[in-house]
Amino acid sequence: MPTLLPHDSDNKTIPVMRLKSSGAHVIAAGGSSARNSAAFDDETRVISVYADVPVYMAFGDSSVSASSVDHYFPAGVYYDFAVGGDRTGQASHVAVRAVSTTGSVYISEKE
Repeated sequence: MPTLLPHDSDNKTIPVMRLKSSGAHVIAAGGSSARNSAAFDDETRVISVYADVPVYMAFGDSSVSASSVDHYFPAGVYYDFAVGGDRTGQASHVAVRAVSTTGSVYISEKE
């Protein structure tokens, strides 16, 4: 049975993914690197991220660490990131470090 997906103003299909059950993570962002304590599910290919403070981010395994030379992610933006795929391998964790003030980073695994 085909799935009916929403369309944009050019009548192009908009791909939609649902939130994975038990796939929510919160990372306390501070002056040192912190990462999600539970690994992403092996099947997770996309995560959504929202930070309430600007952070630096790095993706990797359970030893990944973020520093000021990593990717900058602004506060107040909801964004999807690929964390795996057949050719790229799987990132099981994301590490964050606050740019200046402490806050939280909210992560949702999608399926």
